Amino acid sequence: MSLSASAPDYLLIGHLACDRTPQGLRLGGTAAYAALTAKALGLRVGVVTAWGGEIPLHALQGIALQVKAASHSTTFENVYTEKGRLQYLHHVAPVIDMQEVPLPWREATILHLGPIAQEIQTVPDATFKARLTGMTLQGWLRTWDESGRVSPCDWPQAARFLRRADVAILSREDVNGDESRIQTLANDCQMLVVTAGKEGACLFWNGREYPCDAPQQVEVDATGAGDIFAAAFFCRLLQTDDPREATRFATHLASCSVTRSGLAGIPTPAEIEACLEVP
Repeated sequence: MSLSASAPDYLLIGHLACDRTPQGLRLGGTAAYAALTAKALGLRVGVVTAWGGEIPLHALQGIALQVKAASHSTTFENVYTEKGRLQYLHHVAPVIDMQEVPLPWREATILHLGPIAQEIQTVPDATFKARLTGMTLQGWLRTWDESGRVSPCDWPQAARFLRRADVAILSREDVNGDESRIQTLANDCQMLVVTAGKEGACLFWNGREYPCDAPQQVEVDATGAGDIFAAAFFCRLLQTDDPREATRFATHLASCSVTRSGLAGIPTPAEIEACLEVP
């Protein structure tokens, strides 16, 4: 799909991920899950990314792609132990510069910065005209050692980026549940949402906190649920201008996604309709 001469409704900037699993390589990353969710919600989507070509991108059919060639895609592997999950980063694709975004695409209605491995290092300038700028913070909040083991880290540029955001989203896991750090991030931006898996999410807005419980589901695979939440939140917020309704809708839609594995968790039309109808 080509949108090079016109602006998408939803522009996502960030690496696609090549995930190593026991079943082989699997397409992932915020750029995949959020883009497909926005598409499922009826938006025209463009993605600016980097990719090494390890596996085909057939799953992204119908999404316009601006791809920087990479010797390797950003590649993650999750290792599960008795003490919990260990995450490893085996390869990192090149940094994405904002100047690489096609000029027509900078007119996108929603701009979503979705880094997964520190690949976005410049703040969008005034040529980006989005009505809503959303950021998912996980890729700025992680680092890795020589073995590739991923761990949380400081984000010295937080205030500079968050000043440009209408809303920012992260998970409690991204900051190891550090409440003081969550509060600092909330103070630095207009609106912050913190997701907490099966416990739901909490909206920080206008100096208040609004928790939102998640419907209980039989979890098959939670991979990508936070990215699905983010895209659903951004789309619903733009549609309703109601942050609490956007939180509710995104929480319910993300909870549906964990009942299926991988990209099969992208919302179905029936799930979208059902989540819109929940009072």
